[in-house]
Amino acid sequence: MTDDSLSSHLHELDLSPDPAFTAQANGTAEMYDEAAADHEGFWARQARERVTWAKDFDTTLDWSEAPFAKWFVGGELNVAYNCVDRHVEAGNGDRVAIHFEGEQGDTRTITYADLQREVSKAANALASLGVSTGDRVAVYMPMIPETVFTMLACARLGAPHSVIFGGFSAEALHTRIADAEAKVVVTTDGQWRRGKPAPLKAAVDAAIHHGDDASPVEKVLVVKRTDTEVEWDDERDVWWHDLVEGQPDTHEAAPVDSEHPLFILYTSGTTGKPKGIFHTTGGYLTQAAYTNAVVHDLHPETDVYWCTADVGWVTGHSYIVYGPLANGATQVLYEGTPDSPHQGRWWEIVEKYKVSILYTAPTAIRTFMKWGTDIPAKYDMSSIRVLGSVGEPINPEAWLWYRKHVGGDRAPIVDTWWQTETGAIMISPLPGVTTLEPGSAQRPIPGISAEILDDDGNPFTEAEKVGYLVLTKPWPSMLRGIWGDPERYKETYWSRFGPKYYFAGDGAKYDEKGNIWLLGRVDDVMNVSGHRLSTAEIESALVSHPSVAEAAVVGAADETTGQAVCAFVILRGGATDHGEETVQELRNHVAKEIGPIAKPRQVMIVQELPKTRSGKIMRRLLKDVAENREVGDVTTLADSSVMNLIKQGMSSGSD
Repeated sequence: MTDDSLSSHLHELDLSPDPAFTAQANGTAEMYDEAAADHEGFWARQARERVTWAKDFDTTLDWSEAPFAKWFVGGELNVAYNCVDRHVEAGNGDRVAIHFEGEQGDTRTITYADLQREVSKAANALASLGVSTGDRVAVYMPMIPETVFTMLACARLGAPHSVIFGGFSAEALHTRIADAEAKVVVTTDGQWRRGKPAPLKAAVDAAIHHGDDASPVEKVLVVKRTDTEVEWDDERDVWWHDLVEGQPDTHEAAPVDSEHPLFILYTSGTTGKPKGIFHTTGGYLTQAAYTNAVVHDLHPETDVYWCTADVGWVTGHSYIVYGPLANGATQVLYEGTPDSPHQGRWWEIVEKYKVSILYTAPTAIRTFMKWGTDIPAKYDMSSIRVLGSVGEPINPEAWLWYRKHVGGDRAPIVDTWWQTETGAIMISPLPGVTTLEPGSAQRPIPGISAEILDDDGNPFTEAEKVGYLVLTKPWPSMLRGIWGDPERYKETYWSRFGPKYYFAGDGAKYDEKGNIWLLGRVDDVMNVSGHRLSTAEIESALVSHPSVAEAAVVGAADETTGQAVCAFVILRGGATDHGEETVQELRNHVAKEIGPIAKPRQVMIVQELPKTRSGKIMRRLLKDVAENREVGDVTTLADSSVMNLIKQGMSSGSD
């Protein structure tokens, strides 16, 4: 699609809410007014309507020790009871909770009654290993039902879990286990990846024996998934099938305080020690359930919901495990990749289960664009009625492709902004309420307050001016700190603009309609000759060129301009790389779209970009290449050889 046809198509589209959709939508326009009129009262109502409390709370918010919040003070609840037992007690035990699709084609259908039994057995098993309230459990597992059972079993016991993405190295695993002082690790022998088994327990063994310090790990519980050969410590290691399967399938869920820690999730910073972001029980569950209901417009009696994230990331915590299960959803859990055994695998699953709500990442959408429209066209996706986007800003062309080829030109798209730290969605359209703007997360959801500040910390509403996104009021699912390091929490999130504002670390701007456009991390905002340029904006400009499928932009040190724009580009199938001619065409295209100041110093045509297995582009590695230095840690990449190919082929365009 050319630039002119893109803007023309956007102009012609009617993206106002469909009245028929609005009539049944969970979100309403009145919610904005209600939340603005009584912030705490709004959240108290959400907590009481969406969560079952063993003991009601007496104070909605205690902000007296800011920036350390306490929500729903005095209340007691159990997350696993809310996600499992209460649905069974309400007579919905026969409702499917999880449709599991294994990478090898194996399937399981798990009802809420099944889930209650499996979670109870897992909780009894963990208790038999010595896990009790407050103990930490590390979870290093693929996308299989036992992972969900384990997380809920931990919640049932009041034992905070630390889920560690299955792509992390033994060293990264060691750091996280040690920091959380995990007493037990739950893992698998291996995991399936594109038809081949890859070891997992071996990394746990290496992590436990890493360095000279004694490991806090007392037991390792191992699910047999791939029949990968494993080393075995008879004193420490226990097979899941030996221990869990023989446990009683009933377990009393003990209520915990609303502020009891539910989980720790480590963010992998580019430098330094990973930050253990921790979330507590009542506030987190309230906002996860609320946002899943109103942003995804989940109707548990009729919808089949699918979030394609990995449970190792916060999206998987909030929108696979806790939000949807608290709401009694029927959902798909898929172990594999989008292209195994073929590139239509996702759409095959949508057709099979009649998925009605799909929540995925822009990187996945752009990959599907690269593969071609003929693939989704082979499948019946008429069941889809809501689409969601998460992880990074979605460029308008990917938004339009997603709506047309996945959503049948009718499904609203909710482009959601939030973070590991926020715990749940913060900025997003509400389907059935918002007139959509492709590429924009638009405005804070009801109950959330945000501003954009200038360099001096002053709020502004001027269109197209780039500033810093901040949150101005506490919210229920906010992080309660960095595990074991309260000073780092204050310094990282509450110092840039003083204790009044939570600084998200993201740049943003308003458009002329007042919509918020996220521009990526501030460390992804370059300063070129005194001009602040967003990498996301330049990437979007590159992808708007008809030859470009995907782009990643970084700022590299430059003696003349301070920083220079370096772009890494994947061409679409069918597009021809004419070498220097193509490079110059793309450089000029960016100059035309944004201005000469944004013209990349270098454009490199590549076959692949360095991505984690969750699809996140590792821009810091591209920055290493652009600045001609040793490439950093590549252990979290889906394919570490990509960086060697990029380094070998590095070329530049120049004026």
